Amino acid sequence: MTAMISAAELASALAPGAPAAERPVLLDVRYQLGGPPGRPAYEAGHLPGAVFVDLDAELAAEPGRGGRHPLPDLGVFGTAMRRAGVSHGRPVVVYDGGQGWAAARAWWLLRWTGHQRVRVLDGGLAAWPGETTTEEPEPPEGDFVPAPGALPVLDAAGAARVARTGVLLDARAAERYRGEVEPIDPVAGHIPGAISAPTTENLDENGLLRPPVELAERYAALGVTPGAEVGVYCGSGVSAAQEVLALTVAGIEAALYPGSWSEWVSDPERPVATGQEPG
Repeated sequence: MTAMISAAELASALAPGAPAAERPVLLDVRYQLGGPPGRPAYEAGHLPGAVFVDLDAELAAEPGRGGRHPLPDLGVFGTAMRRAGVSHGRPVVVYDGGQGWAAARAWWLLRWTGHQRVRVLDGGLAAWPGETTTEEPEPPEGDFVPAPGALPVLDAAGAARVARTGVLLDARAAERYRGEVEPIDPVAGHIPGAISAPTTENLDENGLLRPPVELAERYAALGVTPGAEVGVYCGSGVSAAQEVLALTVAGIEAALYPGSWSEWVSDPERPVATGQEPG
């Protein structure tokens, strides 16, 4: 199963007469860093049948030394997924407002915890051509039980190692990587040896994920060679999930550093680099 689904493909899967067993569970995970919460946007209109999932409360743990968006408690995450109707054998489609960060976070968490049939709506809600609704569904309880370990994960030491021996990609904006600005975290810069790879360059002019060939060419130009160990981080592990998604579409396995920069700089003993490193 591909990691992405187009709006046309989703409309077909949701159409009357489509096989009921293949009708996907829909998760609305709209979220904006530093912006208003996603719940009011969901209440104003969402895909028919979609259940809202709160990124801060259900897709992340409390901020702390583990970063601004540490991995969620598995009990909390599992409860949220079952409440939304997620079961092991049934397909799931996640979407956000279009940027893809929050949707990719939900996709990554479900894949990491063992769900094998998860896709992200390409372009998010902005790409949906059909009607929306304000009606909130009450799906039957799902049976999904998270079992972590299906995708690779890095801690701080692992990220430092990959920066030395493999390819560690920094998914943040290039000016944050260079340390010119830092609007969120207390220290500016990047992990020494990391390569700047902003997530914005994974999307085309229409806000859709670039085709696999283009993504593969992008990462090859950044030094991702066959067999190389690849890791990704961002500010707090959310936008980096979109980079892992793009790499997956390109046929490249990559490990996520969930703590990312916000965890890295919580320890003043960890080194910080600024400027543009070669790569």
